[in-house]
Amino acid sequence: MQKFIRHLCVSAISLVMAAGVARAEDEIRIGVIYPLTGAAASTGVELKAAAELAAAVVNKEIPAPPGLVAGVGLPNLKGAKIKLVFGDHQGNPQVGATEAERLITQEHVVALLGCYFSNVTATASQVAERYGVPFLNGSSSSTPLSQRGFKWFFRTSPHDDLFVANFFEFFKDMEKTKGAKLKTLALFNENTLWGGETTKLETRLAEEQGYTVAEKILYPAKTTQMTSEVQRLKAASPEVVMQSSYLGDAILAMKTYKELGFTPAMLMANDAGFSDSEFLKTLGKDGDFILSREVWSLDLAEKNPLIRQVNDMMKERNKINFTGNSSREFTAIAVIADALNRAGSTAPEALRKALSETDIPGSATIMPWKGIKFDQTGQNTLGSGIIVQVQNGQYVTVWPFDVATKDVVYPMPAWDRR
Repeated sequence: MQKFIRHLCVSAISLVMAAGVARAEDEIRIGVIYPLTGAAASTGVELKAAAELAAAVVNKEIPAPPGLVAGVGLPNLKGAKIKLVFGDHQGNPQVGATEAERLITQEHVVALLGCYFSNVTATASQVAERYGVPFLNGSSSSTPLSQRGFKWFFRTSPHDDLFVANFFEFFKDMEKTKGAKLKTLALFNENTLWGGETTKLETRLAEEQGYTVAEKILYPAKTTQMTSEVQRLKAASPEVVMQSSYLGDAILAMKTYKELGFTPAMLMANDAGFSDSEFLKTLGKDGDFILSREVWSLDLAEKNPLIRQVNDMMKERNKINFTGNSSREFTAIAVIADALNRAGSTAPEALRKALSETDIPGSATIMPWKGIKFDQTGQNTLGSGIIVQVQNGQYVTVWPFDVATKDVVYPMPAWDRR
């Protein structure tokens, strides 16, 4: 009986949404789910600021630089404006699912975006799939998210298959051009969906390409101490530590490395906490020399002027620069707006079809990608990764070498030699 009632509710909601063609000055409600409280709250606040900036550009509240896809607005929807309705998942997958259902059934959103944490994106997007509501993911990288056979799920960001492959391409390039000996690895990842899947990928590629994994540690997410784990890393004496951590864990790890005097030749971070603005605000010079995979960097503005122009808007409005995380969320709002405008409708199937037909050139975005175009699984096929390094408190692009703005500092200086 409960299943029958749920089916009736879903059908009723779908019928109401299917009738949704925006009229003049209509408000188009889009649900956005981020970690606005809890351990990753500072990250969530930055993501929210980026999404709100993108919505303001789409709504013509802020003049957009020429060529920016978000600046097109919604002319085919007769003056309609985007209204972002936020949900807070608190870093909890079940809360994320509950927030997704609330936004669909009570706030009547026409699409969902989020959720940064891959394990939360997994549950929230399941809810959207059940209700037949488009779900656009901007910054979760766990590969299986786009391998579930979902009809309503789309992801603009590259996934970890690409990012982890980039790590090993970088290692090979370092060996060829810098003479670096990077054969012994340690894997140090948080233990949710993102870190667990990354560990599997890193292990497989290390074996295939002839690297030795000297230590493999999956530590508890939101841990408050890492002494024993770092002691294990130090005892293994790897040339490279490959690390996947959210903000609190990334900061805790760096403090523990310094406290125990552990310095690998290279610390290769998997973005996330290591690219959050609070990372360097908290650590200062102790954050220098880490390397991280990335999707965005301010120093690439020389090749794409939109990067600096839109970053200036972010800085004026919120007193912060974009990060790889927030730039992807800005882009996700731009993509959903582009699809809405081409659909000329908020009907779920019309919006889903428009998303599936997306073809945005990279030059119309703030990302250093070839563009945004989804395959049959909903995965953007034109995204790409870079590697940045913190040098003198700034993230600079160091790989691929043909687009690098600075040389890699290698090896990473010991704590007592900085």
